[in-house]
Amino acid sequence: MSDIALLPSVQRFIDSQPGSFVEGQAISEAGAERFDVFNPSTGEVLTQVAQASPALVEHAVQAAHGAFVNSWGSTTPYLRGVALNRLADLIEANGEELAQLESLSSGKSIHLTRHLEVPQSVVFLRYFAGWATKIHGQTMTPSLPSMQGEQYAAFTRREAVGVVAGITPWNFSLMIGIWKIASALTCGCTIVLKPSEFTPLSLLRVAQLALEAGVPPGALNIVNGSGRIGQQLIGHPGVAKVSFTGSVPTGVAVGKAALSANLTRVTLELGGKNPAAFLADVDVDQAVEGILQTAYVHQGQVCAAPERLYIHSSKVDAICAELAQRLGAMKVGGALDESAQFGPLANKAHHDKIVGFFAQANARGQVLCGGKPLPGPGYFVEPTLLRATDAQDPFLHEETFGPIVTVLPFDDEDDLVRMMNDSPFGLGASVWTNDLAKAMRLIPRIEAGTVWVNMHTFLDPSVPFGGVKGSGIGREFGSAFIDDYTELKSVMMRF
Repeated sequence: MSDIALLPSVQRFIDSQPGSFVEGQAISEAGAERFDVFNPSTGEVLTQVAQASPALVEHAVQAAHGAFVNSWGSTTPYLRGVALNRLADLIEANGEELAQLESLSSGKSIHLTRHLEVPQSVVFLRYFAGWATKIHGQTMTPSLPSMQGEQYAAFTRREAVGVVAGITPWNFSLMIGIWKIASALTCGCTIVLKPSEFTPLSLLRVAQLALEAGVPPGALNIVNGSGRIGQQLIGHPGVAKVSFTGSVPTGVAVGKAALSANLTRVTLELGGKNPAAFLADVDVDQAVEGILQTAYVHQGQVCAAPERLYIHSSKVDAICAELAQRLGAMKVGGALDESAQFGPLANKAHHDKIVGFFAQANARGQVLCGGKPLPGPGYFVEPTLLRATDAQDPFLHEETFGPIVTVLPFDDEDDLVRMMNDSPFGLGASVWTNDLAKAMRLIPRIEAGTVWVNMHTFLDPSVPFGGVKGSGIGREFGSAFIDDYTELKSVMMRF
């Protein structure tokens, strides 16, 4: 089947060679340096985007500060929620356009953008909008002694921190961008967002829709370009908080820079080498289906995806055999090919990195299935399954962020827990079993921010998400995000 036809609005947006979106206006500075945005399905240049100059980044921060002081920061919680719900409606109404823009630049299957990323962006927006009227403090009675009959009262307030700098990765640019936008705007903050230079298009369109929804100019700004822009935002004295999603090394650098700048508060949602444990009682077919749904979605380019599988020795051969058969039968195709089951990697640099991993695995004879790049245009590789040599195998410890899943059998559950925790990361983990008692006993022993049972990777806006150890600082979703986007102010009174 051939690729779907692009909507005329999508083609016009691409042809416009956009730049940034600051203070309610699309801006492409005269003489600005431009960078290429590639189509991973073909390897060809999709469009060029104007990189924001330092002066434009400064303008964006000043615009965000102005909106915080003069408009959005004083907007009532109810009206903030109304605007966010309108934005959700507009994203839903323009869903196909956003899905095509996101798939074109990220290589993500059009099915995934249509049926997961765009709809879930709407779900998350509406969830956050509901919190706008529910951010509150507490009252308390101090125990101070009364000398002359005076009394005391105290209460706390939650106050928006101010301007937020958001930095998003290339794998789920639209959805992760919405998480940051919604968290900031719900709490009364304003935001300057820097998308990945690989996938800047969908969030530029969201910024236009936000203005239409009633978010005032300057409350949401998009600045595009290289890491230099992120560095300028992180070190800016007008930025009160940094929210970063990306790799561990970059996240560590972001955290250090933010603290060095102004002790700027920071939320870091970083990578992981996420384990999945399949106990002796698992059904082989269900286990294979679960692995396919979670480990290879978007070609494994998901921070919480399971990359290392610990399978009970009684089931490991059967699961590996069926999994290899299913992977080998997958139809590979472009992001806009509705018949494809497996698409390209998101960019050439990442493609080359994954091919390097393939060379290591093939040299050591670990490949059970896949392990090769595919010929032709685009950034295509085979979905790959490896057998670990032992518990210290590098493929059980180094994040690949791709369609490379490594299997190691186990027999003893104490050994299982030790191997699952033997990692500097701690983002997510899963246990697959029909024995509820075993699952409940394993959960507190596993070092991870999220533990799934008989599922993996799936997120819900009501459930806090974030990592432990090297996988990050802070939590997103639930009510936990409020702590990171507001200051807690204490008030004491004598009367």
